[in-house]
Amino acid sequence: MHFDDLLTEQRNHRSTHIDRESTLEMVATINREDHRVARAVQKQLPEIAAAIDAAFPKFDDGGRLIYVGAGTSGRLGVIDATELQPTYGLTAEQTFGLIAGGTEALTHTIQAVEDSPELAQDDLAAVNLGPKDVVIASAASGQTPYTVFALQFAQDQGALGIGFSCIEDSPLAKLADYPITPVVGPEVITGATLLKAGTAEKMVLNMLSTGIMIKSGKVYQNLMINVVPSNGKTFERAKKIIAEATQTSTLAAERALDRAGNNIPLAIVLIETKGTIAEAKALLGATNGHVSQAVKLNDSHQD
Repeated sequence: MHFDDLLTEQRNHRSTHIDRESTLEMVATINREDHRVARAVQKQLPEIAAAIDAAFPKFDDGGRLIYVGAGTSGRLGVIDATELQPTYGLTAEQTFGLIAGGTEALTHTIQAVEDSPELAQDDLAAVNLGPKDVVIASAASGQTPYTVFALQFAQDQGALGIGFSCIEDSPLAKLADYPITPVVGPEVITGATLLKAGTAEKMVLNMLSTGIMIKSGKVYQNLMINVVPSNGKTFERAKKIIAEATQTSTLAAERALDRAGNNIPLAIVLIETKGTIAEAKALLGATNGHVSQAVKLNDSHQD
């Protein structure tokens, strides 16, 4: 399909007079279009769930979550990967983003790099992809050469390929093991895919990464339990997480955290099971660090 024929590049008849609207009318127009984004993403929930179910066992088994894209799509991927690290206690080796043009492209527009299949191959070859890895490739148009070729290269190495785009039957969608294609329609400002397409990508990436983290045991109840207590603020947050998770006092939480060597999951299991450090460690070891499964396993042993 010719680039100018893509739905994301068409004019939006609902915003043709946006330059003559009052400021309130203008933002209302943008907001109405954003409502369409949520509905488009909602239609993709089965596909998003299937991608999560395919991805988390690989991540659980030591695979990496790798985002790939160019321009806005690439920047959003880098943001998601970067935020996962402090939120869920991941390292920069476990999840990271690759953007066409490298780190300079995060703050500057670098022409032509998104059209380079060779650059995509070089970037992915440098991280030694393997069959445990999960690659999330994003491109609003679904046909950016850097992104499409990166996904092809990743799959050639045996990695799982998830493809985000806003165009049905795009090259990226056809190539991906798990295509996710919320059709958001024409942008409020013609061709400005940082708007609705960018919002859709952020929503989808949030669901994908959050789902993978939950399924991989990085969340207990609805609490982020892999925060690493490294300063006063995070230490206080850790105590609050433990207290809320176990319905106990912050003093009891602090004592358990101290016994557990500042390991939040271990402290929670200690309180929930009323066992020893050795027993709590054994439960977490048997469940690959999943706190809810560890507590359930302990309960089954008590029956």
